[in-house]
Amino acid sequence: MYELNFLFSLIITLIIEIFVLILLIKKIFKITKISITKIIFVGFIASFATMPYLWFVIPTFLLNRIQFIIIGELIVFLVELLIYNQFLELSLKKSAIISLICNLSSIIIGLIINI
Repeated sequence: MYELNFLFSLIITLIIEIFVLILLIKKIFKITKISITKIIFVGFIASFATMPYLWFVIPTFLLNRIQFIIIGELIVFLVELLIYNQFLELSLKKSAIISLICNLSSIIIGLIINI
């Protein structure tokens, strides 16, 4: 059951974060030099690089839910920031903003879905 919840969450996260990623890069920052295909690919990489660790690795090292949320999401934020910075060649500031907004979007929508 946990694995099915993970797969469902991964799919929802991919949809939300890739949509937000495209919106931020193309409409908010108005960056035209990066193709939609590359944005989608990097969005997949970012989620696939972080979600399994967030769900299966990090919980084994943390004692409680508060630690999991704070430390786990901080690690995800930082890793995805670096992925956006390196693969999309964005500044650290833009990468940080994008990582924060993408992750907050998926967390908030995920909480709404689970209510």
